[in-house]
Amino acid sequence: MDAASAAIAPEKPVSIDGLLELAQPDMAKVDALIRDRMQSPVSVIPALAEHLIGGSAKRLRPLLTIAAARVAGAQDDACIKLAAAVEFIHTATLLHDDVVDSSQLRRGKVAAHLIWGAPASVLVGDFLFARAFELMVEAGSMQALEILARASRVIAEGEVLQLTRAHDLNLSQDLYLEIIKAKTAELFAAAAEAGAVSAGASPRQCEALRRFGQDLGLAFQLVDDALDYSGDAATLGKNAGDDFREGKATLPLLLTIARTGAAEKPFWDRTVGRREQTDEDFARARGLVASTGAGAETLELAAAYASTAKAQLADFASSNSWRPALEDLADFAVQRKA
Repeated sequence: MDAASAAIAPEKPVSIDGLLELAQPDMAKVDALIRDRMQSPVSVIPALAEHLIGGSAKRLRPLLTIAAARVAGAQDDACIKLAAAVEFIHTATLLHDDVVDSSQLRRGKVAAHLIWGAPASVLVGDFLFARAFELMVEAGSMQALEILARASRVIAEGEVLQLTRAHDLNLSQDLYLEIIKAKTAELFAAAAEAGAVSAGASPRQCEALRRFGQDLGLAFQLVDDALDYSGDAATLGKNAGDDFREGKATLPLLLTIARTGAAEKPFWDRTVGRREQTDEDFARARGLVASTGAGAETLELAAAYASTAKAQLADFASSNSWRPALEDLADFAVQRKA
């Protein structure tokens, strides 16, 4: 176990099996709806969508929509279409991201753009966005539509901001957090808030669940960024070191650059600033991230966000079985290995 993993090693592993069991009837409906709405007479659309949406998907974001609705007291199925819309938005952004980042793997499979080409991947992503908005309209909640429409805009802004600051070795931690709050945490926040709205929750409860989702999303992305330097492709479902090879200024990298100072500045300028890399460079970068404690500190910050996420659930009765299940989800986000 490396220092980063040891920093948050729990006394015993946290499981989200309880949440999955509670949500299973709802998620079966969500999965059926997703598979129905990804169909099209244009054959490449369902084929490409199935490649990415198939059984390997975690479905954490639609799961969050369902759980937020149920913890807020939902008794009907108003959250189902919103949950499917959330998954379509997420999948569309993945298709677009993989083209932008020239990613090789996604969810343990060859990235879709390497099979069908970049134009088809982008256009199928657009199709899934359109399906998401159809589902939002069908759900019949103008407030939920507003929440998820805003999230779609914020995610795009976050992705563009990250693109414009790629290879920036002087990126501040505050701006890094602003980027991941937009590109990742916003959809977690919107997924939870939309679920709460569909349940007719009070404004206070809606805000609490939005904040839960936001802090969960921040924790999730911080762990993702740490795992890029400590994980492996077999576990991650994507290549370890992708962020390094793409020159992305993530927190583990930024902390490592600051801590290694002038001694490693030529290395970082070459590999990240100019993206002139050899096959051995990632192993060196990984070693520096571990030896400086940058990976461990990133995971500690993720754990802090998971803790604040759980605190947002205080207004929900502890006897409500969905509350401890959501608390487990926050812990799982930090302790996961993929």
